Amino acid sequence: MSEHLPPFSFPIRTECPPGACVCERDRVLGDPQADHRPLALTRLQEQKLIERIERVDSYEDLRHVQALVRKNLGAELRIEPGPNEVRTVRGIIVVLEEKPGLCKKVRQSVPAAVRRRLGERPEIAYALLDAHDLFGSGPAG
Repeated sequence: MSEHLPPFSFPIRTECPPGACVCERDRVLGDPQADHRPLALTRLQEQKLIERIERVDSYEDLRHVQALVRKNLGAELRIEPGPNEVRTVRGIIVVLEEKPGLCKKVRQSVPAAVRRRLGERPEIAYALLDAHDLFGSGPAG
C-alpha cells in the first residue's frame, strides 16, 4: 500500500511487517486531515528519544521530555503514581498513549526507558511522588 505515499517534508517511519503492529499507519497516510506527527518518529528518531530519556536528570527535565513528546508526536506520555501503594518504580504508571500512526514498539520502548531511568535515579521518582502529594507534604494536621 505504501507505493503511493503523499509527499512529506520530513522522513516517515518505515512500515512494520504485516500483522506486527496496530498503528493504523496506512489510514493516517491516506487521510490528509490526520495528525501526521507520529509518523515522523522514525527508528532513528525513536533511538534519539530513548537516549534523551536516558539523560533525564531531574523531575523538571522529565516534565520537559513529556512536553516535547506532546509537541512533536501529539501524544501524551503519562507518568503518575499507580492507584495502589507505590513501593517500587513498577508502582508508577508510565504510558505513551495510543495515537494513530504511533508504532506499538514505540509505545513499549519509551515507557520502558522512563522506568529504567526512574530506577537509576530514584530521586526523580521521589519528586514525582511528591508532586502528586504522596508524601503528605501538604498542610500539617
